Amino acid sequence: MIVLIVDGYNVIGAWPELKALRDRDLAQARDLLVEKLAEYQAYTGNRVIVVFDAYNVQGIEKKVKSHRVEVIYTREHETADERIEKLVKEIKNIQTQVYVATSDYTEQRTIFAQGALRKSSRELITEIGNIEQNIEKDVKKQNTMKTQTKIPIKKEILDVFEKWRRGEK
Repeated sequence: MIVLIVDGYNVIGAWPELKALRDRDLAQARDLLVEKLAEYQAYTGNRVIVVFDAYNVQGIEKKVKSHRVEVIYTREHETADERIEKLVKEIKNIQTQVYVATSDYTEQRTIFAQGALRKSSRELITEIGNIEQNIEKDVKKQNTMKTQTKIPIKKEILDVFEKWRRGEK
């Protein structure tokens, strides 16, 4: 199993589209990131966890599922980096490969030392862009393909069936 843990605000800050949106509406930027990660998860089949920093927000840790993506808001006085490090320790085992998407160099070194692989925010953005292009190509291909029968039928017989379908003799 592959698990991708995303440092939410770090990726938003590195993604020009989301960064511009963040300056106007932070909640909307978070939602759009989660939507894009949901597409990523659906396409790759990987488990995705996104962690948002709530260091200066009072309250307890909050976990929600949005579009099958696990979203974690850290508890008061806990940084996203600290929560990501705990998650890596909890999840990493022989059967699970953990990737952490962040451009925070110190965090990359820390999680790498714990056995997780690092992925920069820019790499994740590029990968999601490629997935979106592949999905678009797949949809176009599906729309242009003719439906194929399960039993191969000669063209002459198909023409007869088509005439019958149209009510022609």
